[in-house]
Amino acid sequence: MKTPAWLSGVLFCTLNASGLALAAVPLPPLLIDQTQTTVSGLSAGGYMAVQLHVAYSATFKRGAAVAAGGPFYCAEGVLSNATGRCMKHDSLIPVAGLANITNNWATQGLVDPVENLQSSKVFLFSGTQDSVVKTAVMDDLLVYYKNFVPTANIQYKKDIGAEHSMVTDDYGNACNFKGTPYINNCGFDLAGAFLQQLYGPLNARNNGTLTGQFMEFNQSAFVTGHGMAATGWVYVPQSCAAGQNCRLHVVLHGCKQNSVDVGQQYVRNTGYPRWADNNKLVLLFPQTSASATNSCWDWWGYDSANYAKKSGPQMAAIKAMVDVVSSGTPPSSLPAPTGLAASGATASSMSLVWNSVPGAASYKVLRNGAVVNTTPIATTQYQDTGLAAGTSYTWTVKAVDSANFESVASTPAVGTTTGSATVCYTASNYDHWLAGRATALYGLTYAVGSGNYMGLWNVWVTSTLKKTGVNYYVLGTCP
Repeated sequence: MKTPAWLSGVLFCTLNASGLALAAVPLPPLLIDQTQTTVSGLSAGGYMAVQLHVAYSATFKRGAAVAAGGPFYCAEGVLSNATGRCMKHDSLIPVAGLANITNNWATQGLVDPVENLQSSKVFLFSGTQDSVVKTAVMDDLLVYYKNFVPTANIQYKKDIGAEHSMVTDDYGNACNFKGTPYINNCGFDLAGAFLQQLYGPLNARNNGTLTGQFMEFNQSAFVTGHGMAATGWVYVPQSCAAGQNCRLHVVLHGCKQNSVDVGQQYVRNTGYPRWADNNKLVLLFPQTSASATNSCWDWWGYDSANYAKKSGPQMAAIKAMVDVVSSGTPPSSLPAPTGLAASGATASSMSLVWNSVPGAASYKVLRNGAVVNTTPIATTQYQDTGLAAGTSYTWTVKAVDSANFESVASTPAVGTTTGSATVCYTASNYDHWLAGRATALYGLTYAVGSGNYMGLWNVWVTSTLKKTGVNYYVLGTCP
């Protein structure tokens, strides 16, 4: 029997591929070809992808891919439009009027000039069994796009019997199943189809062990509240971490698919990283929070009346993430430092040493892809502090010349701090009670050990418990 959506498993704060806890890091600045930035999304993420593509067309000029979405500004700020014509297609979507709004907003500077869209590539997908966003809605998205994008640049696939889901060729529920995590195995690699339409021929995907790195980054540096989580995810192929010129693709999950709802399944199991690994493609996975309506992106105005414009809080936050991850500087002619080693681990620090690079004016130390030293390092050693206990980290070092240009990164060094990693569990109070992390009394819930009051004992109230000892939990969050 299928597990109900509310009876989900526990979620740890952060996990890398080996299961060790990782602290959230700043979003790393990488060397990105800014003419090659694209976006894709499913359902609410599909609508958000269209919004980003249209509103920030100067940034996403290369193109967009959409599954189970609809025309730009389809809801026009009205919830009944969103749940009616924009999903069920129970009334006509005013496509011509939405195209006129787009042109008017572009004239006013509320979205980028529509001329940017003329060179875009677009991929559209609708499952024939989709009962949430009807194929007729996607048909209208095709009509909308034809106002701005040449027909020859648009590919539309709607011949697979998929329910409302992100389609893969080897992971997820049955193709016609409707339910969490809304990832269905239909024998078709939709992520690969998206990326090959947007970028043209690609190297074969990596079906083995990935060589890049998943990083949970500090999303609150870009926005606080507005239905967005404190952290997001980024996948950086090894070649991109080493300073090679790469491309950027933004991936947007659908409703009930963020990290709280389905863990890292949308990040790791929808097929994108396998293509990214062999094609110098950085993947950015922004995340909504549990406070967002059904974990959806704002495509009808639940957070802001400006949700579809450049000034929309979620829109501006994602654009700022794109700007930061694309802000790396070209490497200098200096060689990469060699001999980097991590040793002397404590519960909160690690000692790093490396070989000198002739001609280097200073060095930069990067932890999990983000620079950690606030001032230039003149020596060939560094004591990295403020680390989390029992946590695995990856360091690289870059040499910096007198003109402040950086070398490519050194070969990584990996080390693990001593002690035990802090573990958090985010779940409904009912789930905490089932797992033995909480007790219930007179309809109220209390943390085991600390006795912290958690609220009502039901499936609707969500709490985060930090385990600080054997059978001892406190309300809190992991660092």
